[in-house]
This record gives sequence, C-alpha cells and structure tokens, in this order.
Amino acid sequence: MSITKTVLAFTFAAMGSVAFAQSKFPDGPIKIIVPFAAGGGVDSAARLIAKQMQANLGTPFIVENKPGANGTIGGKTVQTSPADGTTLLFSAGTQALTKQVMANPPYDPLTDFAYVARVGEAPLMMVISNSQPQTKLKEVMDAAKQFPEKWTAGLPALGAPSHLGTLMFAKQGGLNLATSVYKGTAPALTDVAGGHIQILIDSIISLQGMAKSGKVKPIMVTSAKRSSVMPEIPTAVESGFPKFVAESWYGIWAPKGTPEERVQFLNKATNDAVRQLEKAKALESLGIEAVTETTEEFRKYTAAYIADSADLLKSSGFKPE
Repeated sequence: MSITKTVLAFTFAAMGSVAFAQSKFPDGPIKIIVPFAAGGGVDSAARLIAKQMQANLGTPFIVENKPGANGTIGGKTVQTSPADGTTLLFSAGTQALTKQVMANPPYDPLTDFAYVARVGEAPLMMVISNSQPQTKLKEVMDAAKQFPEKWTAGLPALGAPSHLGTLMFAKQGGLNLATSVYKGTAPALTDVAGGHIQILIDSIISLQGMAKSGKVKPIMVTSAKRSSVMPEIPTAVESGFPKFVAESWYGIWAPKGTPEERVQFLNKATNDAVRQLEKAKALESLGIEAVTETTEEFRKYTAAYIADSADLLKSSGFKPE
C-alpha cells in the first residue's frame, strides 16, 4: 500500500473511532429489570426513578419484571445482557447477598456486575394479619413464642432486607419462627391480608398502602426514628428493643464490562433524577430517604453490608438453600 493510501486509511479509521466515541448515549431505549413481582416496593421505586430519568434524557426507560429464584432470574438476565449500558438491574439489598443465601449462586454480585448507583433507603415495617388481636411488638413476640405453630412470617426473598429484619425479630424475641418464601412482596402481603400467614416485615414502601387502608395491621417500624409516611407507628426502639434497627435499600447495576464512561453517565443521570424526586418530595411519599453516591461509594457500602449481614445470617443459624 502506498504512503498516501496508508495515511488515508488511518485517517478514516481514526474518524470512525472518534464518531463512535462521540455517539450519543443513550441512543435507544433502556430496559430496567426488576427481579420481583410488580406492585412491591422495589418495583414502585424502580418505576418512579425510571419515569424521571426518561423525562430528563428523552429516552424510553422500560421497566420489566422478572421474578423468581430469589431475584436471580432477573439478575442473570442483566448479567448476561450486552455490556453496553442499555439493560440495567434495579434491586434491593437482596442482590448483594446472593452468595450468602443460595447454595449454588448463579453469579457473584460483587464481581459480576458494574455498580451504577445506590438510590435510597427505607425503614422496614412489621404488619400482621387482622385476625390476630395483638397491637404491640412485645405482644406479637410473646404470642409467637407461646404458640409458634400459629405464627408464620413471609419472606419476599432470601437475603432481602425483609429476611434480615425477620431474623432480627426472631433473635430479639428468642423465637423459633416458621417462614415461607415468596416471589416478591406483593404475594406475601396478599397472604397476610388473607390470614394465610401472620407476619410480614418489609419496606414501608411496600406495606403502607394496605396498612393505611386497614387490610393489615401495622405494628412497628425499624428506623431509629418514626417514619414521616406513617408517624403514628412506633419504632422497635420505642417498643423496648434498642438494637432492633434495620433498613431496606435500593440500587442499580449494569453488566460487568460496561464501558466506564457509560457507567459514569448513568451514575450522574440517576443521581440527578434522585435529587429532583427528593426536591419534589416524591421519594418521601414512598417512605424513601434519597441517596446519591459515586460508583465507588456504592461498591464500598455493599461490601460492608455483605459483611454485616453475613454475621447476622450465621448467628441466626441460617443455611443457604
């Protein structure tokens, strides 16, 4: 090849690389996978943030529910998607504890995903079936201890904040509490309302609707102070259990190998949306306290959360399933 042709070829190749690098992202729809059934707290938070990001970026954000296998069906969908930032996972702390609660985990959440953004925290709330006469936390604990065969707690997913909250409840009360695992919060909550199970501890986002309508009975929240969403409900601390403090949290992940510039773009876009929703008090109405972090802060938070949660699981005698 002549020098002239070589120079031209190099020039066109370089122009093509620059054009690709400068191509607008996102230039098409972004899919957000929620690994739980529609109608739960994770789903509600995902749809709220997706709607704000769509308005900000002018790009369709499509939320798709893929429940099952402790949230890993949806997680695996994202992990094996093209690493281009167009398929994201919106989940809770459940995602972080995949290796701690599954005997054969399909992936390692710390190393098999790109961390995009942690978006919020929310206290857990305990609700019980209206068929139960108890109205206070200690009364529930005493009844569950005296008649363990009559009390079953629902678990939306193993390793979910609700699971950890339920373990804390059993530990605080010295209970041998039966549990039933569901494919998300919505079906578990339906069974509490129907009296098929007696207890559910989960994000206040998920439970407040039925609690306010009287379909289930709220007992307490696990935050250090009362929630602005339902300020009439006492905390576990107020109820005589100072160490019973827990929270749910939510985050966004992308497939491992997603270009760093796209991860950082998504981090900024997510944080911008969260700030806007916080200012409009849209997150507060769900019971969520906004969180805006860098990708590295998100990763460090998750590593610490895994370590603390692993200790609770171990001390409670939990065995991966």
